[in-house]
Amino acid sequence: MKIDIVNGPNLNLLGQRETNIYGFETWNVYFQKLKSTSDCVLRDFQSNIEGELIDFLQKSDADGIVFNAGGYTHTSVALRDCISALSIPVVEVHISNVSARESFRHESLLSPVCVGTIFGFGLKGYEMALHYFSSKMN
Repeated sequence: MKIDIVNGPNLNLLGQRETNIYGFETWNVYFQKLKSTSDCVLRDFQSNIEGELIDFLQKSDADGIVFNAGGYTHTSVALRDCISALSIPVVEVHISNVSARESFRHESLLSPVCVGTIFGFGLKGYEMALHYFSSKMN
């Protein structure tokens, strides 16, 4: 099974940015661990540019997508429309507990068009999303 893990703006700064919220581990280190423990074929993509995220999602040939849209979660109708048009199931993931943060982070434009949302469990949320796909598709 092929799974694409897609990260939006500022997630390239994991391990550096707001470590009290996001922790000290970099994405590259974490992704290598995911790959070594997953029974799925994983591909990752990160962009700070909304259009590049949309292009990647539209071209995906994966069986499932794990998507952390970062700040675009709360603002991007274009990403919501893209996910709505996909035939691939998408699980929305957030590292932090967005409900316990600033009020503008409480609403996700993406959640209603995703098969599920996982937030507040740190990087473990990506593993939880992979577990969903493994259990759903095997």
